[in-house]
Amino acid sequence: MSDTTLPNDLPPFELRGHRFKPLTWATMTEAQKTMTRQVLGGQRGSMQGPYNVLLYSPEVGHLAQQFGAHTRFHSSLPLALNELAILLVARDWTAQFVWWIHRRIAQEAGLPTALIDAVALGQTPKVPLARDVQAVYDFGRELLAHRRVSDATHAAMVASFGDRGVVDLMATMSYYTLVSMALNVDGYPLPEGATPELLPLP
Repeated sequence: MSDTTLPNDLPPFELRGHRFKPLTWATMTEAQKTMTRQVLGGQRGSMQGPYNVLLYSPEVGHLAQQFGAHTRFHSSLPLALNELAILLVARDWTAQFVWWIHRRIAQEAGLPTALIDAVALGQTPKVPLARDVQAVYDFGRELLAHRRVSDATHAAMVASFGDRGVVDLMATMSYYTLVSMALNVDGYPLPEGATPELLPLP
């Protein structure tokens, strides 16, 4: 962005928003600047997505970005299955930007396209899934639909990923629920030229 006050040690960035006015480095408080440095200096290296919203409560935003970085990059779940969890939450919230970003990451990580397409449509996949994929899919769908999971669904997750995997799955879903809420409340825009990929569910 053309912000002449931006320090030389920070990469250029642009915050976007709708209801939450996009901040610039010049308009940020010291707490907001500290959070911005932490996000840009971390594994994400980008301020797109929920950060303009979270900066309006930088103490909450700082905790959230730390939590988010752990769930995104340090989950005990394989990347493809962590992305499946994110896509399930994005579909549940019809969070267009989350879906737009993470569908591509999921595909590159090897998540079956047929499964991604079924999640987008809110349908049960018509292709057989590997046991570990089925465990994450069933747990995520059941938790979102019923706010709890059955003994059998829980046991299947534990069998594939142990108790830590269950906690890490819930953590990822929790963080991306916050992200989806933030973006939907803001009315966060998709990048120029991108079109919504999720249709409203019946």
